[in-house]
Amino acid sequence: MHNPVTVEVTRGNIVESRHRGMAVVVDGDGSVLLSAGDVDVAVFPRSACKAMQALPLIESGAADAYGFGNRELALACSSHSGEDAHVELAAAMLAKAGRDVDSLECGAHWSSDQKTIIHQARTLEKPTALHNNCSGKHSGFVCTCCHTGTDPQGYVGYDHPLQQEIRATMQSLTGEAIGHDNCGIDGCSIPNYAIPLKSLAHGFARMATGQGLEAARAQASRRLMEACMAEPFYVAGTGRTCTRLMEIDPGRIFAKTGAEGVFVAALPQQGLAMAVKCEDGTTRAAEAMIAALLARYMEKDSAAQNRMMGMANRSMKNWNGITIGEIRVTSAL
Repeated sequence: MHNPVTVEVTRGNIVESRHRGMAVVVDGDGSVLLSAGDVDVAVFPRSACKAMQALPLIESGAADAYGFGNRELALACSSHSGEDAHVELAAAMLAKAGRDVDSLECGAHWSSDQKTIIHQARTLEKPTALHNNCSGKHSGFVCTCCHTGTDPQGYVGYDHPLQQEIRATMQSLTGEAIGHDNCGIDGCSIPNYAIPLKSLAHGFARMATGQGLEAARAQASRRLMEACMAEPFYVAGTGRTCTRLMEIDPGRIFAKTGAEGVFVAALPQQGLAMAVKCEDGTTRAAEAMIAALLARYMEKDSAAQNRMMGMANRSMKNWNGITIGEIRVTSAL
């Protein structure tokens, strides 16, 4: 099956680039409300599944034991820009468990955000693991281990008790078998599992609605999503797409990006979730695709819907501020 062209990029009046992709919208029962492309093909969710990976932080009692609020929970689900506030909060989370940056096993890197990396270059000799975009998630992992009495050393490993728990959690949410056969290693060194795009969306629909989940997991899922919606800056950062999407309709939209052109979102009050994958891994296309899907389920002609469509179809400018073309979704969405 050939995936349709979902996003076009123009220069002048001519289409310069085309992105093919898959997209799906699912409700809590798993019913498909919309699909484009082969949504049964397995994709690596990458960082898009961080809210699923953060569930043990709440379910273990660690979040309450350490007094974590919305900001800490949002950071545990984040792919942040490494801004000072992100770094400071990750360090504070570790300190609650009596740990520091040396406990993190995610590796160190400079920010991918231009303004942030310029700030880092001016103020740092080199970045630490706290600056890694996944440091919030990893701080949550370390805190979970410390609270449960599990040695956090090697927590990124496939056989570590925490990764075993995360694997079981994701399998329960998505309904997919997860193991060595569909396992890859993520950029931050933890296991990442390829699953059908439709199942990824269904997992988030279940988190958004609580359908088919035990009461404790439904409550933990709702708490994580509400934290992210309440503190979108700590999910991503200044000017980032996840943050901007959630700020368009505060408290009603959950959104999370993943590397290689993956994006998930949920509308808890409407009981649905969605997932997209740009076939060639381009983030700009995934961002346009998820915005277009979200706009379909917003009040027609509302200010929020118009802003969302402005993210789905946007003009491009060169360094002199001259409009040179646009990024736009196709009729496939």
